[in-house]
Amino acid sequence: MPPAMLPVSAVLTDIEGTTTPVAFVKNVLFPFARARLPALLAERAAEPEVAAELAQVRRLEPGRGELAALLRWMDQDAKVTPLKMLQGMLWRRGYADGSLQGEVYADVPPHLRLWARGGLRLFAFSSGSVETQKLIFGHSVAGDLTGLFSGFFDTRVGGKREPDSYARLAIGMNRPPVEVLFLSDVEAELDAAAVAGMRTCQVVRAEDGTVASDRHATAADFVGVAAIMGLPGSAST
Repeated sequence: MPPAMLPVSAVLTDIEGTTTPVAFVKNVLFPFARARLPALLAERAAEPEVAAELAQVRRLEPGRGELAALLRWMDQDAKVTPLKMLQGMLWRRGYADGSLQGEVYADVPPHLRLWARGGLRLFAFSSGSVETQKLIFGHSVAGDLTGLFSGFFDTRVGGKREPDSYARLAIGMNRPPVEVLFLSDVEAELDAAAVAGMRTCQVVRAEDGTVASDRHATAADFVGVAAIMGLPGSAST
């Protein structure tokens, strides 16, 4: 069988705008972390977990106070690892005490279950930290979905718009790139994955105002993804 015809054996999905509304991240998670960040730095800066990230902040922004640097990165929605890690610590507490619950689109949980049950390995790749990803899926409105995933990846493997990141992800997933289907709402991310040899499908959520690509297959939701890509849950399965 030619490599191009190999069946999909793994689905790699973006989170924000793909499985989870952008509004949840921007209007719930980000304000939650911003409001609690000063107290985290004031009360827990000496804890090894926090201190390690603050050291990274100082390395990246020498001469600028840690809080000022973090708030500036938040304003810029910068994909900076220490910011993501500190946000994750704050969200962990929020999920644990019930202040937060992970939002996912209604079509996502049933299709993740169908795909996992059908033998596909599922992975997530987000600019949010691995911990943040697990919190969203582990405390989702549909229950704990983390058991459906074989792995989670964040920008420590590389930027989401860099082809080399997806080559490394394929190695981490132990799958040939051609057997991996990458789902994202962002065309530039799909472009990078395609350069690395992965199959791609853009999830165009009307609620998030995503602009449809003319370079990739597109679907309105995971129902459409299954139908277009021939995955479990489509009319042909």
